[in-house]
Amino acid sequence: MAPTKVTHIGGPTTLIEVGGWRILTDPTFDPPGKRYFFGWGTTSRKLVGPSMTPEQIGPVDAVLVSHHHHGDNLDPSARELLPTWGTTLTTRKGAAKLGRGAIGLAPWESTTLEAPGKETITVTATPCRHGPVGSEPITGPVIGFALAWAGQENGQLWITGDTILYPALREVPTRIDVGTMLLHLGSVRFRYLSGWFRYTMDAREGAELIGLVDPAHVVPVHYEGWSHFQQGRGPAEAVLARSPLADRITWLDPGEDVTLPV
Repeated sequence: MAPTKVTHIGGPTTLIEVGGWRILTDPTFDPPGKRYFFGWGTTSRKLVGPSMTPEQIGPVDAVLVSHHHHGDNLDPSARELLPTWGTTLTTRKGAAKLGRGAIGLAPWESTTLEAPGKETITVTATPCRHGPVGSEPITGPVIGFALAWAGQENGQLWITGDTILYPALREVPTRIDVGTMLLHLGSVRFRYLSGWFRYTMDAREGAELIGLVDPAHVVPVHYEGWSHFQQGRGPAEAVLARSPLADRITWLDPGEDVTLPV
């Protein structure tokens, strides 16, 4: 059984170290202050910079980009570094846009990460809907990632991606045995444009999903650092503390890490 080390860089960005691999998720390394345009009049300002620079992180073997077209999941600084970071996995549309050998996956498609001296990891794309019903043409394609390798005792490592809780997401635990969740929260809303519609899960939905999945470990991410996140750690932590599985949830400040048996 290979232990898994998860370091929270900030926002959705984590470094996963397992089986000889160093894998970045949704890399964002711009300094604070920049405004990002998400389309249809929606914008967000970055409030906090990353806890670690790419130089401090060191070599990266693979990058998981849940979607390429939002600056809080792949920003210009990270986009420039993608060619130096090994294999990029993302949506089919994202792979076509990014080029340079990026591998595109549709929901439930799989590929493998293979390299001498490293565990072979099977990566399966999982479904996401980044907003209410009918929002897909606006928000674009998004995927999550489930990682499986030999010797997992508690189940696969699942990065939910930016999504609300909807039927296809509820299907994930019926198809995958999940051991560790990187849970994207934040309750993203653009109240001046789309009212109270949410584009990512809030903690209430997160708690419901945790109950459905019954994982051994949960690490929340994607809840701080940008102005469009409407539910930060304090309110989210208070809600998740009431979950029957609250003792399985590990909150990491940016820059902190945890090593989990998987």
